[in-house]
Amino acid sequence: RRYCRRSQRGGKDHHRHRHHGRPDPRGYTVQPFKAGPDYIDPSYHQVACGVPSRNLDTWLLPHTTVLELYAKASSKRRISVIEGVMGLFDGHSSLTEEGSTAQLAKLLGAPVILVADASKVARSVAAEVLGYQQFDPDLNVAGVILNGVGSPAHLEFCKPQVEATTGLPVLGYLPRRPDFEQPERHLGLIPTVEGTVANQWYEAIIAQVEETIDIGRIAELAQLSAAPSPVDGDEPQPRRAVIAVAQDKAFNFYYQDSLDLLEAWGAEIAPFSPLDDESLPARAGGVYLGGGFPEMFAAELSANRPMLESIRQAAARGIPVYGECGGLMYLGRSLTGFDGRAHSMAGLLPAVSAMSQSRLSLGYREVEARADGPLLSKGQQVRGHEFHWSTLEEPPDEGESVYRVVNQGGRPDGFQSGSVWATYVHVHLGSAQGLASRFIDSCAAHSRI
Repeated sequence: RRYCRRSQRGGKDHHRHRHHGRPDPRGYTVQPFKAGPDYIDPSYHQVACGVPSRNLDTWLLPHTTVLELYAKASSKRRISVIEGVMGLFDGHSSLTEEGSTAQLAKLLGAPVILVADASKVARSVAAEVLGYQQFDPDLNVAGVILNGVGSPAHLEFCKPQVEATTGLPVLGYLPRRPDFEQPERHLGLIPTVEGTVANQWYEAIIAQVEETIDIGRIAELAQLSAAPSPVDGDEPQPRRAVIAVAQDKAFNFYYQDSLDLLEAWGAEIAPFSPLDDESLPARAGGVYLGGGFPEMFAAELSANRPMLESIRQAAARGIPVYGECGGLMYLGRSLTGFDGRAHSMAGLLPAVSAMSQSRLSLGYREVEARADGPLLSKGQQVRGHEFHWSTLEEPPDEGESVYRVVNQGGRPDGFQSGSVWATYVHVHLGSAQGLASRFIDSCAAHSRI
């Protein structure tokens, strides 16, 4: 299997984005992965490879779970490519490798290919590569790809020195090409579900990689990795709940393995669009509103009165409704966008949210359930992640909150009212035993199978 990391920071339903998945003439089938808790990069992987990309996070998930998820997905494909997160050694802690790309590579026994930014340097890039190579002697740095090369002459000022100094092969390069750049906004790249990435962009990059990167050599390096341990297939559980999952341009931040766990434990996933549909799926006994970009579609969400009313009616019947981040904003009273305009939302929770130009909430969180809920029992703890630019007019108090954030002084997080729970913290359903099955149990009584 191949492991790739930049050295510097630099389906089946109508709501999911279309796969590109161009067949490789060599017969390679590729399973993409993303290190860390990112939702947007995997959407690009999925279009390129034609299969869902999966997150592997050595801080959020037990290491045995990481290995199992990796083995299950990679066993079906010839080569696995894992995109790292931030810098190679960046993770949860400033002084340990917890949650870093390097820790994941060592756990999987996968070689690392450094993608080094050469756009503003020449032979100095060799010093950077040497530092990464020597920082952790237990890490297998196996090759280098140079990014941002300006010309053949520029390449000749970089490549020989890297190979002479480090002994690592330069496996190729990508040139400076403005047409390769993708627009970004406040949370990074724009998810592919919004349709901003044309097939021509993928085709242009494919053609460039074929010309200037040694794919055959990379495939050879991939075979040096440790083979994943076989995983016995679990018997699928009988269907016992239908869970409506919001999946459209406004809500698309889900871990693929979380959805797979729900299905494996007996849930039928019923996708719906808060933007375009007028009601929840008829048989649904639970609602899952993940994160995304509701702030970019606030006017449209607010204007879809039938859907807002459908969700209110579901809550009134006691159907469990669980929201994360963007889902919290949607379930609250109002959402104010970057333009300063406030839009009414579902009004099921007292949350009044607004986008901030200066206050970013980002990082890993350890949370403890304040009361019994659809995912956790009272006092149970789980690890999660938070990443948003929105703020709340009034933070939750202890009595109405969903969680206590243990690694931030026990501050309250989220809101709970009746059968509605919402939080800013994203939780991977593989991060602790029983999360998926508990969610299904809470939804089963109201589902029509």
